[in-house]
Amino acid sequence: MKHIKWCLLIFTVFLAACGNNEIETNMSENVADFEFTTQDNEKLGLNDLEGKWWIADFIFTNCTTVCLPMTSNMSQLQDLLQEEGMDVQLISFTVDPENDSPEVLKKYAESNGAELSNWSYLTGYDYETIKEFSEGSFRSELHEDPGSDQITHGIRFFLVSPEGEVIKNYYGIDMNEVETIIDDLKKVL
Repeated sequence: MKHIKWCLLIFTVFLAACGNNEIETNMSENVADFEFTTQDNEKLGLNDLEGKWWIADFIFTNCTTVCLPMTSNMSQLQDLLQEEGMDVQLISFTVDPENDSPEVLKKYAESNGAELSNWSYLTGYDYETIKEFSEGSFRSELHEDPGSDQITHGIRFFLVSPEGEVIKNYYGIDMNEVETIIDDLKKVL
């Protein structure tokens, strides 16, 4: 009888492990309501993303350090999402809205191979608004560098649930993290 109980316990643990569709989260922040301007000069807001999984990052077009590898990795992520048939939105918020007009963002997107059907670049706010939004909703610090046109910002990609909750972040400059994002999305989609 004792042997049967152990077998049942092991079988139950095995089934629970096989059916795991949850991911290990490292965040729990609600995204503040927003409505910003896309690279196509259209409005996009939190309400438009309701019911969808999305990945966010913070970049700017004049960045001389981390933005290019982040954008390249986001482009690779987009390719993998398409290969896997996953319906996930990609959102890049500029941290330099004074320079990054919709036209500048569209040119940047096109020059970096972005497919704009599910990847939006957002602007149409002032620096203080994006600083508060980045730090408040994503816990991602933002600092202007005095005497420079560079802005110090986080290097993370953020997974946002259909309910508008940031549930996990990933190193945006690490291509291996792109595979982790895909693995996580397979569990929740």
